[in-house]
Amino acid sequence: MFNCGDILIDNYQLKQRLGQTANGHQTWLAMDKRSQENVTVKLLAFSPQMQWEELKLFEREAQVLQSLEHKKIPKYRNYFDLDKNLGGGVAWFGLVQDHIPGSSLQELLEKGKIFSEKETYNIAIQILEILVYLHSLNPLVIHRDIKPSNLILGEDNHIYLIDFGAVQAQGAVTGVTFTVVGSSGYAPLEQFWGRAIPASDIYALGATLIHLLTGISPVDLPHQDSQIQVSEHVKIANYFLYWLEKATNISIEKRFQTAKEALDCLQTKQLPHTPNNSANQLIQPTYSRFIITKSYNKLSLYLPPKMTYQMGNTNLFITIMILGIITLTFFPFSLLFLLFVYQYCKDMKVVFLGNSFKIKRTIFGLTYQSIDKFNEDILGIFLYEGTKSHSVKIRTKQRSYIIGENLKEGECTWLAKEIQDWLYYHNR
Repeated sequence: MFNCGDILIDNYQLKQRLGQTANGHQTWLAMDKRSQENVTVKLLAFSPQMQWEELKLFEREAQVLQSLEHKKIPKYRNYFDLDKNLGGGVAWFGLVQDHIPGSSLQELLEKGKIFSEKETYNIAIQILEILVYLHSLNPLVIHRDIKPSNLILGEDNHIYLIDFGAVQAQGAVTGVTFTVVGSSGYAPLEQFWGRAIPASDIYALGATLIHLLTGISPVDLPHQDSQIQVSEHVKIANYFLYWLEKATNISIEKRFQTAKEALDCLQTKQLPHTPNNSANQLIQPTYSRFIITKSYNKLSLYLPPKMTYQMGNTNLFITIMILGIITLTFFPFSLLFLLFVYQYCKDMKVVFLGNSFKIKRTIFGLTYQSIDKFNEDILGIFLYEGTKSHSVKIRTKQRSYIIGENLKEGECTWLAKEIQDWLYYHNR
């Protein structure tokens, strides 16, 4: 057995034991005497109780780490073995890596820390960036044991991925391994069947993030049909909740297939387009004048003036003013001019935010109607069919508000569904 102060292979002086397992694994903080830098030394005892598979995994970890170059993965330094005469009658194998000063997320959880949505989001982004790198290698590398104890919050406030002891390197994502590895609560079901794919790491990351948000291990959270039930235990933005549910879906086909896909979805704060499936998606008609932009936090609808849409902005204001001067000279025609301006020169902007929606109508930049209401008052989004045209109405507890006038049925249906879908996902 080793003690503080022992020097291994004339170079690594043990300073502090960081961990030890019953099956002969030890982890030490040590000093590299040549470089005078702190390193982490992992030791594996070649004892009669050791399974050959453990040694194979240990050697695989060393081989894989030699090929990795990522600033958030501790760098490989050395691999060695010790004669049993130097290791207390037992032969030992050692793996040396850069030491990352900081605390594991598991240590922080055990101290009672509950991570905020913002902290968890940032952790997710950093780990996904690491996974994008690992999964893009040839052969690709699957970590297979992402969990709070293997994530280090460094003193530089960056997150590091450690412990590649369960790593799988394979040439094809459908490759099969018969080594059952992973940690209960974090590893997906297919991993315990001996099959690990990139989506398996994404599941483990999702389960880890749920632990950080709730302070409860995923294995202790309620499950339904083997699916972690998280929505009742966290109060987070719906896009993040959707992401976690998709990342930890028990069905591989319904999970994110790649780390790049998962990262893009999280960064853009995507929500699924419809409550059912994409087959029900309606496409904006080509003749529609509406300009729509949407994110999780905001849905914006802009209906430009008919004159602008038909003629462009060129000299619009001058044209209307000249026409106004001419027509106002003759009183009988002034009413016609006002009707023309109202019909062709007005615009409308509707904005849905987290708790409210606003409707603003203007002519030449002058506001003639402004409405500001709460989303909780909305009873529904309805199509209204007139004699020759259709419109969309927001019906609230007090009254209804028209947001589309003289629309064709196809445009009206599309517009109403866009609003309904956004409100559904934002408020569920």
